[in-house]
Amino acid sequence: MNAVLETFLTDEIGPLPFCPGCGHDRLIKALDQALVKLQPDPKKVVIVTDIGCIGLADRYFTTHAFHGLHGRSITYACGLKLARPELTVIVLKGDGGCGIGGAHLLNVARRNIGITLIVANNFNYGMTGGQHSVTTPTDGLTATTPQGNIEGAMDLCATTIAAGAPWAYRGTGFDRDLADRIADAIRQPGFAMLDIWDMCTAYYLPRNQLKKKDLSGMMERLGLPAGLLADKQRPEYGEQYRKIHAQAKQAVRRRPGISAKYGHALNQQTGIVIAGSAGQKIRSAAALFAQAGMFANLEATQKDDYPITVMTGHSITEIILSPERIDYTAIDSPGYFVVVSEDGLQKSKALIKALASGATLYAEESLDLPETDARVVRLPIVATAKKINRLSIGIVALGAMLADSGLFPMDAFKESISTLQKKVIAEVNLQALDAGARILQSECD
Repeated sequence: MNAVLETFLTDEIGPLPFCPGCGHDRLIKALDQALVKLQPDPKKVVIVTDIGCIGLADRYFTTHAFHGLHGRSITYACGLKLARPELTVIVLKGDGGCGIGGAHLLNVARRNIGITLIVANNFNYGMTGGQHSVTTPTDGLTATTPQGNIEGAMDLCATTIAAGAPWAYRGTGFDRDLADRIADAIRQPGFAMLDIWDMCTAYYLPRNQLKKKDLSGMMERLGLPAGLLADKQRPEYGEQYRKIHAQAKQAVRRRPGISAKYGHALNQQTGIVIAGSAGQKIRSAAALFAQAGMFANLEATQKDDYPITVMTGHSITEIILSPERIDYTAIDSPGYFVVVSEDGLQKSKALIKALASGATLYAEESLDLPETDARVVRLPIVATAKKINRLSIGIVALGAMLADSGLFPMDAFKESISTLQKKVIAEVNLQALDAGARILQSECD
């Protein structure tokens, strides 16, 4: 049997770092008492914090700790809990962090992810000079509201309850039963939040002449009641998700691997641009081509450009192939350019005009091309694709380009299609690839 732990705090780095009289000190000690009461394995507890005075506390616990960006602690905690559901995950957050990370507060309540959120609410940004926060009471004096705050104070509990929080409590750092209430929150299977009001002795208390007895009066004045405000359990998100996933019994689909089994003819990094229209499967055809390069023992990158609309406008893809590692992923001067539609042409006219004399432009024969120094190869790409499938235009064009350029073996492209696509789609694209590869021969004949 494991020995009973008398504290979850360590004094190896000295006493808690808060200002004299700061309410955070009492809150952290109450959390320690709650953990002593519950006796969890410290190795299975994570204290998560973000920026703010309360965020200094995580390293004083003998548990795991995670410290991140201001307002983002809830997101880290949710990720930890979803990945490791056996962990007890506790977030220490200030009222400032709740304001900055308000969307995260709403969503953890809505989803009901099983973390415990303890808000050290001292009505201002104590770490950065006492600016007003979302919970600063009306008329409250702060560094940024010297004439008194005119904004309404945010009711953290009501906000999370409205978003779906099943358990919410409001109290003060002076409550004698605070450790018990924290223990109650940690026991909850779903999301639980404690809004704990305490004193900022550096900034808020001196400016507002706030005393211990004033906290309860302030709650009454603001219409923010204390005590347990919600206790209505519902299924915890992670548990539900795992249950549904298990019931589905779907095998995990593993993407086939790519092995370098072919050679290539490249001795330097080479850029290839494919310009067409949305709906022509330009990006997916380009992806198969780039992966074919990987089958041919080449490094490959892909960058796509398309509008926000669907099935209208341009679709342009940039591919880089290289025998060496690719560190610079922009294409300053393409070696090969493929244009198959008017949309692609209009979007890329300036690029085509700027092509170097050593580049090759493969163009649909019906297009009215601008002047260019590149070698121009006009091809019946659209007519060829129509005989097979209207969505195979990208494969036809890239097949013709590959047959002419000899960048790598056609078999590598065939393997990319056969390996990475469903059989019924692959059969069509293999026909399109063969047709594209024969276009130049047909033109010569």
